[in-house]
Amino acid sequence: MALSTRLISSLRPALAALRWAAPGQRRGLSTPQGSEPSLNLGGIFPPLTTPFSPTQEVDYAQLEENLRRYASVPFRGLVALGSNGEYPYLTSQERVEVVSCVRRALPRDRLLLAGSGCESREATVELTVSMAEAGADVALVVTPCYYRGAMTTAALVHHYTEVGDASPIPVVLYSVPANTGLDLPIEAVVTLAQHPNIIGIKDSGGDITRMGLMVHKTRQEDFQVLAGSASFLLASYAVGASGGVCALANVLGDPLCQLDHLCRKGQWQEARDLQHRLIEPNTAVTRRFGIPGLKKAMEWFGYYGGPCRAPLAPLSPAQVEELRSTFSANGWL
Repeated sequence: MALSTRLISSLRPALAALRWAAPGQRRGLSTPQGSEPSLNLGGIFPPLTTPFSPTQEVDYAQLEENLRRYASVPFRGLVALGSNGEYPYLTSQERVEVVSCVRRALPRDRLLLAGSGCESREATVELTVSMAEAGADVALVVTPCYYRGAMTTAALVHHYTEVGDASPIPVVLYSVPANTGLDLPIEAVVTLAQHPNIIGIKDSGGDITRMGLMVHKTRQEDFQVLAGSASFLLASYAVGASGGVCALANVLGDPLCQLDHLCRKGQWQEARDLQHRLIEPNTAVTRRFGIPGLKKAMEWFGYYGGPCRAPLAPLSPAQVEELRSTFSANGWL
């Protein structure tokens, strides 16, 4: 491993000193009554797309322009290098540079979560330390999955415990079975929630019963559950989730923040009406058309989408029309 345990330990106090306390007035919905989380994740986080030029280079100028526009949306923070950021297609240097770019543009009162999960413990720890040095407040660590048959509860608990021990910043678990073919077992989540440096989970599976059980089983811990999709955001809040990391927020950030606000105020009828209008567009930019669809939709709302990095292919003209019709039918275009 490139970074020794001694170096990681020496970095931890300095990096921890840079962390700021989250506002106390916004209790996470999955926080135990009467307590405040050490770092409040309550609210909406867009998992940023990575802009590319026509020659497939990361376009940092367009990234900065998107960030400038997102500054006017009341997000809790941003996620860099999530699944929608084409994280597997970036070099290690590009990953660090993207996070540095986002941190420079992001106001200090907003959180920056950065993806740092790799297949091995060593690589994950090394990248997590790099993300912290680049300015990330929280590491988002996806489940290792290449040898998914060997990823038992015990193996995953051991992996995340070691990452949590070594990380100079708090860790959020990331379960995205659509991409990894692996659900982080509830038993592992409950065990890991007791770790002082593991503060939450982003769950993208869409099983509301599972999410509610995670909230229930971790209610005595400093641990928050984040919905990984706009399609089930309201349902997640109803069972106690704190916030959402939603691809659709790259396109419809204000409506998703409004849905978050309505749920916190208990205005469930208005929240339900808004949630209904978000389901089909969200499905279109995730499961149906994926990142090419998300980037195309961003262009209709004034953001830079641009091409994906190969081998992801652009949408066909017929797919573009279908995508546009989905947004139009729900009153967004």
